[in-house]
Amino acid sequence: MPTPNSSAAPKADIGESILIVDFGSQVTQLIARRVREAGVYSEIVPFSAAEAALERMKPKGVILSGSPASVPAAGSPRAPQSIFDSGVPILGICYGQQVMSQQLGGQVEPGGADGERDGEFGRAFLTVTEPCVLFDGLWEVGERHQVWMSHGDRVTQFAPGFRIVAISDGAPFALIADDERRYYGTQFHPEVVHTPDGAKLIANFVRHVCGCSGEWTMAEFRATKIAEIRAQVGDQRVLCGLSGGVDSAVAAVLIHEAIGEQLTCVFVDHGLLRMNEREQVERLFRDHYNIPLVVVDAEERFMSGLAGLTDPEKKRKFIGAEFINVFEEEAKKIGGADFLAQGTLYPDVIESVSFTGGPSVTIKSHHNVGGLPERMNMKLVEPLRELFKDEVRLLGKELGLPDIFVGRHPFPGPGLAIRIPGEVSKDRCDILRKADAVYLEEIRNAGLYDAIWQAFAVLLPVKTVGVMGDGRTYDHVCALRAVTSTDGMTADIYPFDASFLSRCATRIINEVQGINRVVYDYTSKPPGTIEWE
Repeated sequence: MPTPNSSAAPKADIGESILIVDFGSQVTQLIARRVREAGVYSEIVPFSAAEAALERMKPKGVILSGSPASVPAAGSPRAPQSIFDSGVPILGICYGQQVMSQQLGGQVEPGGADGERDGEFGRAFLTVTEPCVLFDGLWEVGERHQVWMSHGDRVTQFAPGFRIVAISDGAPFALIADDERRYYGTQFHPEVVHTPDGAKLIANFVRHVCGCSGEWTMAEFRATKIAEIRAQVGDQRVLCGLSGGVDSAVAAVLIHEAIGEQLTCVFVDHGLLRMNEREQVERLFRDHYNIPLVVVDAEERFMSGLAGLTDPEKKRKFIGAEFINVFEEEAKKIGGADFLAQGTLYPDVIESVSFTGGPSVTIKSHHNVGGLPERMNMKLVEPLRELFKDEVRLLGKELGLPDIFVGRHPFPGPGLAIRIPGEVSKDRCDILRKADAVYLEEIRNAGLYDAIWQAFAVLLPVKTVGVMGDGRTYDHVCALRAVTSTDGMTADIYPFDASFLSRCATRIINEVQGINRVVYDYTSKPPGTIEWE
């Protein structure tokens, strides 16, 4: 889903593929993950661009995603008729099933239209009523299986040619099939982990129905992206913004493999980094990869710009704009650059782009997506834009990045600024940097680092009374956060034992001046986001 600043890259030949039409679901990318796990390349495009993508990709099949929209509502999105005219297999998921049914002559009603409950949400159980190719080697007639529902509307009359192959208490059309046209529809969400057999259902669709061989790998993605980067960039220069995290590092190494000396990396030390971040990045790129690297000391300009800002969206947008200012200044110093490369991932995109522009609901602006200024003079190169974090790590290993770097916990581009709710200052950053380093050291000492998706400290804009020795203190509260996840779209808290948390609290309070109280964040995602801002 392109941003206003993005430059559409020509697509290389990727062979077998599945087109995923996005109607705005927050979990659309999970569909792509399941398809890739089945060894088949997939691309996600918004419904408004689906017709062009169908012509360009010539996919072996199409999957229609879920949506926050309501099919009966005026102006709700529809699939292009060309998809139904193409003759390729189609799988409709939730809204995708409903919109396919409506467009092919069925009927969809809003939840509660007949006075009954509104839809079906959460864990549900369906009963298999007839055989279906999607069930091959998986489900038998008469069996009950857990699935995950999240729908308000429902199909009340399916289109001609379809038959019901599974039902649930709240969805008499839980799974429908038209074997002649190879159209299938699930009211539940097979892409989420809460449908235990969902990945196998999707694999059956792409392998058994669409006839894909399942030979696509991360090595293939690497080769495809290198070809795309070369086609997009040509002989022009690219500036790559490094943040210190794995995403921008992988993007930089991939782009360097594609265009070599046309790439210059810029690492902006904005004073919002973790402990020793700058030194680690310099060692990796100068010593290990010998990629041209410019390090910019920009702490003073970022801190002065953040002074007085407390709203998280304003902080993110300032940081995004100031990054671009720095990049454009550095581009001039090297004689100009036409492209800016970033390690943007798909979770960044879907949290940053609204339904009208994206089309999913805006959660928060990311400095490298929603935070970019419209006046930006450089075009974007974002080779990881379709990937989740775990897929980026696989790509990093494919590219030969050292495990110690590939396995690092995610670190956002805005850095510590979004881990300090309220106003950001150098003093607060220094306090937080030390507390975060102690926390991560204890996690490594306990052998837990690789079991945790992301862990970090947060400095709260709250002071509390404490007592140290015989004296009264009035200092900051530090919150500790640690979560487990696969892709960053959902996350659970890591269940530390009390002795570990007590040890961390004792060390932080004793070793970090300015903190006298430590708390642990027990919030999952959703309802919270992983970062605090």
